[in-house]
Amino acid sequence: MELRLRIMHAAMADDGMSTAEYAIGTIAAAAFGAVLYGVVTGDSIVNALTKIIDRALNTAV
Repeated sequence: MELRLRIMHAAMADDGMSTAEYAIGTIAAAAFGAVLYGVVTGDSIVNALTKIIDRALNTAV
């Protein structure tokens, strides 16, 4: 009976899991932010937004 309780406790124990998950989530968020910053500050995005604004301002109504 005691062995069964120990096995169940070991299988259900998740000590430290929240810290590891938090660290992985933080790293993933930082990596996503770096990629997003690289995309937004790239020339292709600036050029595309400039073209959209120019087209919107030069339309005949």
